[in-house]
Amino acid sequence: MKIGFVGLGKLGYPCALAMAAKAHDVLGYDVNPGNMNHAPRPYNEACEDGVTPMSTMLKSSTLRFGSLAAVVEHSELLFVAVQTPHDPRYEGVTRLPAERVDFDYSFLVDAIKQISAVTKAPKKVIIISTVLPGTIRNHVLPHASELLRICYNPYFIAMGTTIRDFLHPEFILLGVHDPDTARAARAFYATICDAPVYCTGIENAELIKVAYNTYIGMKIVFANTLMEICHKMPNTDVDAVTSGLKLATRRLISTAYMEGGMGDGGGCHPRDNIALSWLARQIGLSYDWFDSVMVARERQTEWLADLMCSYDLPKGLIGYAFKAGTNICVGSPALLLAHILEQRGHRVFRYDPVVEQAEQDLSQMPPHVFLVGTNHPQFARLNLPNGSVVIDPWRFVSANQGVHLVRVGAAA
Repeated sequence: MKIGFVGLGKLGYPCALAMAAKAHDVLGYDVNPGNMNHAPRPYNEACEDGVTPMSTMLKSSTLRFGSLAAVVEHSELLFVAVQTPHDPRYEGVTRLPAERVDFDYSFLVDAIKQISAVTKAPKKVIIISTVLPGTIRNHVLPHASELLRICYNPYFIAMGTTIRDFLHPEFILLGVHDPDTARAARAFYATICDAPVYCTGIENAELIKVAYNTYIGMKIVFANTLMEICHKMPNTDVDAVTSGLKLATRRLISTAYMEGGMGDGGGCHPRDNIALSWLARQIGLSYDWFDSVMVARERQTEWLADLMCSYDLPKGLIGYAFKAGTNICVGSPALLLAHILEQRGHRVFRYDPVVEQAEQDLSQMPPHVFLVGTNHPQFARLNLPNGSVVIDPWRFVSANQGVHLVRVGAAA
């Protein structure tokens, strides 16, 4: 199938690569000319087999690039993966502001306007971008040419495993505005995977997307609540508790995200909770549950800062990517922890070999109280200066003699 792809950022580029890998004729466009090439991306991406470097896929990919007009003309299906960013204050790396705002839809609206301007015949358009309920109908459709036949198709993927998640989704969600476009989308995804396809109204699909993301944040807050209880209650161990709860697959749904550790992170989950908190205030929701999840995330991070501050040593973070195996730092709870410590007047040493693409010999530093902010596998064994303290909310680290190890939430 001839595929057009508008928006080649952290989401769009890997998905366009995956479509090309499935033998589709994919022509891509991005408003930033630097994104229209096969240069190595500035972030890590685990591919389908979990180990193939993204640079390898780039070299062998048949993905091509062109002008917006050429991409629109080329496409039987035109995918739009344009950013809908939140203000940086709402990414989850600083304290939660008192006020709330919606996402910024200006990039998406501009893209739809530009696509409309170069469209000369009816065109099936599939929008991927994350939005709040009501956005497509109220903000996008009014600016769309009558030639655009729109379907809303948000993805349930995680940064760092975008290609793998795209090729092996739990389900395909279609918010149907134009039935013919939805049928074409179903036919396209049948060439990608055998996942179930769920069709519903646009507003339902918009809400399903952000509800999915915020549900994950809720699970993580709950697991971290158990971790704090276990850290404060003798003879309890959070991993033993969550291992028991994971057996309840009939009522608790799944075992995913059911471990104590750092708070939820990434470019979607914290910001989506904060955006839904804004929506809750706009529509007068009786209780702003989303605010509670984010406040709990922040308070739990403050508690980890308290643990660090209970030791009269310089403060250090080992790992500050938002999750293991990626160099992406958007929404990182470890950076929120650094922000809290810096607000308290501490200088915070930060080290992440995945983000920085460089190793350091930490053993030559003065003693610090270190917190393992990201559970990168290479941190399983740490060589640190004698007299240091390591606070491990993941309970997987071992360290050299002379270092005091605090396994958060583990039985003494």
